[in-house]
Amino acid sequence: MQLQILIIGGLLPFWAAGQAEKFEDNFANCRVGQAGFDACVREGLNAVRPFFKTGLPQYNVAPFDPFFAQEVTASRGVPALGFTLTLRNVTETGWSASKVTRFVSDLSNYRVQYTQSFPEKYLAGDYEFKAQIFNTKIANKGKFTLTLYDLVQTTMITRQPNSKLTASIDVEKISNLELHITNLLQGRQLIETVLDRIINTMWQPGFVVTRGLINELVSTAFTEIFGKAFQNFPFEKLFKSKSKDV
Repeated sequence: MQLQILIIGGLLPFWAAGQAEKFEDNFANCRVGQAGFDACVREGLNAVRPFFKTGLPQYNVAPFDPFFAQEVTASRGVPALGFTLTLRNVTETGWSASKVTRFVSDLSNYRVQYTQSFPEKYLAGDYEFKAQIFNTKIANKGKFTLTLYDLVQTTMITRQPNSKLTASIDVEKISNLELHITNLLQGRQLIETVLDRIINTMWQPGFVVTRGLINELVSTAFTEIFGKAFQNFPFEKLFKSKSKDV
């Protein structure tokens, strides 16, 4: 039973094989408790990448590329001095071209961690921004697109017994990005065009500041979606255990 609880996080983004039997074959040699288990899982995850777009209908698992989040919210500051950013109807593509470069299971502490590289990841959706600076309120909404190049991110999945799964994602580095936001300054197109160019030519200082916010938004979305999609997934079919207690 512990296998189902612990290994779930490392496999969540990768359940997209056209046929369940072929998918399971990629993990047939992975034995919990034996040397080489982590490397076996890592290679299995990379082997099933071509199937991310098809899903696993036998297990009621939807396709993962594109990834979809209906609504994600993050806030900073206090009520009289802070902001809330809400993203809605967000699609994210690029998973089929990603590669797991490191996978580490820590079953005794109910967690797994893996590092992934993406040649390119593309996101698009709607945004709503609300802020208050003392007596001044700001409200704005529109659409956004974001492309990240040579992205490296590390995901930590934890699920203590009798607790909900949590995902923590750290965007470690990117080589470049393109970010475009509509209605950024209430439709002032000339100024918005200039600001768009500034954002995309001087993104590095801004990325240092907004990295934490990005990590929070992505982690929140993944925690909710992974928990719903894989709560009843039969992980025992994929892995054989060295011990009956695992």
